[in-house]
Amino acid sequence: MADSLVIVESPAKAKTISKYLGKNYIVKASMGHIRDLPKSQTGVDIEQGFKPKYITIRGKGAILKELKDASKKVKKVYLAADPDREGEAIAWHLAHYLELDENEHCRVVFNEITKQAVKDAFKSPRPINMDLVNAQQARRILDRLVGYQISPLLWKKVKKGLSAGRVQSVTVKLIIDRENEIRSFVPEEYWTITLLAAHEGQEFEAKFYGRNGEKLELKNENEVQEILKAIEGARIVVTDVKERERLRNPAAPFITSSLQQEAARKLNFRASKTMSVAQQLYEGVDLGKEGTVGLITYMRTDSTRISPVAQEEAREWIIQKYGQAYVPDKPRVYTKKNASAQDAHEAIRPTSVHRTPEQVKPYLSRDQYRLYKLIWDRFVASQMASAVLDTMTVDLSAGDVLFRAAGSKIKFPGFMKVYVEGSDDGTGSHDEEKFLPPLKKDDEVETRKIEPKQHFTQPPPRYTEARLVRTLEELGIGRPSTYAPTLETVQKRGYVRLEDKRFVPTELGEVVNQLMEEFFPEILNVEFTAEMEEELDHIEEGIADWVKVLDNFYQTFEKRLKVAEAEMSKIEIQDEVSDEVCEKCGRHLVYKMGRFGKFLACSGFPECRNTKPIIKEIGVDCPGCGEGKIVERRSKKGRIFYGCNRYPDCEFVSWDKPLAKSCPECGSYTVEKRARGQVTILCPSCGHKEKQANPDDESAAE
Repeated sequence: MADSLVIVESPAKAKTISKYLGKNYIVKASMGHIRDLPKSQTGVDIEQGFKPKYITIRGKGAILKELKDASKKVKKVYLAADPDREGEAIAWHLAHYLELDENEHCRVVFNEITKQAVKDAFKSPRPINMDLVNAQQARRILDRLVGYQISPLLWKKVKKGLSAGRVQSVTVKLIIDRENEIRSFVPEEYWTITLLAAHEGQEFEAKFYGRNGEKLELKNENEVQEILKAIEGARIVVTDVKERERLRNPAAPFITSSLQQEAARKLNFRASKTMSVAQQLYEGVDLGKEGTVGLITYMRTDSTRISPVAQEEAREWIIQKYGQAYVPDKPRVYTKKNASAQDAHEAIRPTSVHRTPEQVKPYLSRDQYRLYKLIWDRFVASQMASAVLDTMTVDLSAGDVLFRAAGSKIKFPGFMKVYVEGSDDGTGSHDEEKFLPPLKKDDEVETRKIEPKQHFTQPPPRYTEARLVRTLEELGIGRPSTYAPTLETVQKRGYVRLEDKRFVPTELGEVVNQLMEEFFPEILNVEFTAEMEEELDHIEEGIADWVKVLDNFYQTFEKRLKVAEAEMSKIEIQDEVSDEVCEKCGRHLVYKMGRFGKFLACSGFPECRNTKPIIKEIGVDCPGCGEGKIVERRSKKGRIFYGCNRYPDCEFVSWDKPLAKSCPECGSYTVEKRARGQVTILCPSCGHKEKQANPDDESAAE
């Protein structure tokens, strides 16, 4: 008979840990939280010091009975939920249900699910940390007070099914503020002049820099013509050559937010998908003969700290693979970017650098492999030597007009051998090699071409998931565990939608945001929300009382609620009537907003429930039948694809957007492929490819 019962959250985690602990331990899963606030009411007794009213989560009866029965048959119960606030709260609720003493040393935590980490954790169990539990309770109650007291107001005044929340409301406001910036943006004209020159047969480009030694911006065609006139027929001579060595350092190992951003840029993963796949890698994957192993450390962290053991293992691996020159003299230590970042866990890293992505690839799904490779590459690169780049800046004069050319070459790749961090709208390194000929002062160069070009400044880009996560993190709003669910919630509520992978506010989102700004300005105040996060951290650290924190918030909030109850006007969002008529009942169809954007529905709802998608033509003839037009459609999961408007007579479909341009090689149709910030024109028939500039690339716009 087993001596001990170990309770974790998930069956996958239970399976991995059970293998390490042996037959003296029974390992069971609670399947997440077992108790929560009731859904039917606020469940918080404000008068009694914000006392929460917890109830057993529906459907958990059988699991709880199983855990209770198992606990009676053993001498000791260990609670091994995840090592964060949420995990501590799960352990506390389990202890309460199983009638364990809170002061008993029953809590075990590990940052990685490996044999050594698990065995070490069981050598030093500790009591439940009530500071962590209280921080989780305070967040839960705070969010419940805001959600359950503002939401009914929105139902009454605007529409049923709406909600408000501390973090989600600020997130929607950020998206709307950005949209307003775009709407009010006035483009400004500017020009560039590119000189295509050659020296000793090697061509290179130089850009107009200025005149009479001063930098100058060209704002209109007249100024450009003046410059072109000044350099007409002039000798172009090298006046200055600067060569220097530049170091480029690797990026820090991943924290939750940077993992979500980079997985969005490089793998095209949504934040929720990144966290789901990372959870699988953390909880354990069956590696055949080696058995089930946790491949990465805990994925909810905002610390870049790495254990000395993992650092040393990485350094040894790098020396063995690439040589001594590829590790820095001392192991790299990364400082916290955010002053409020918690340092309870390590950064996200592989549990063993010796399990290379290629070694474990046969045992992983495609998504697991891609995410593991990203984490492994980033960690190894973070412990490698800096890259060394030789840069060269050349000034060329045509009379008093100055052109400037810049080139670089990688002298020593260092960490770039393994990994280069992506940017928000493209993953390529800005340090790609760009050679210049061996130029020296007083060399005369040959002019091959002078190209003036008109440009207009671009508005700030809409938020992608990666950029929005980065902004929330920089502003101190939310914590690692909240980003993915927040982005899901604001879309489910219909406040924003994703259009070309960018967030666009809906009319409903703007109406709700306007009401929130008028009646609950603190909830939308970025500084206020960030301060509340800090207060929750102070509770966790044991330097703030959770009841006092809630009381301070509620005093102002309660006054705001009373004013809103009395003064908030009822707003009706009128459905926009279309020209189309319902083929089932003859009434007009109206535009409705759904989870995946607008669709058409019968104005006779609920008597008539007819709906149909909005067909959007893209101005391209169908390459399948030649008679129809290509239209944009959406799959059941909301993903855009393209098909013929003569469907089902013509069954042509494509995930990539077909273009009017024919393939120069075989004459077939071409499609636009967008991946990793690159836009490629591709022929599906013969595979011919053409790269083109991505108009959404911020770095290109700059």
